[in-house]
Amino acid sequence: MYVGTLSFDLLLGDVRSLKEKRSVVRPIVAELQRKFAVSVAETGNQNLHRRAEIGIALVSGDVGHLTGVLDRCERLVAARPEVELLSVRRRLHTDEE
Repeated sequence: MYVGTLSFDLLLGDVRSLKEKRSVVRPIVAELQRKFAVSVAETGNQNLHRRAEIGIALVSGDVGHLTGVLDRCERLVAARPEVELLSVRRRLHTDEE
């Protein structure tokens, strides 16, 4: 069993309130869930209106499948014009750790 996680640090564009922030972050979270069947949530910077942290987790029996899905998730977020991807942290865990 393999568990993969991604953590995205995002800078949001012209966002002036937490309500506007939600209108940017929620569609990204929903699209990741819908397209890739991953667990995803806003995991940090919830009180800052121009920054967001989104976390993704996926469990798989095949490390190739796991890395492929995480790669596609990263490309999807990086391609969003309304956010700037500042950093990505990727971790892979096995059941032997």
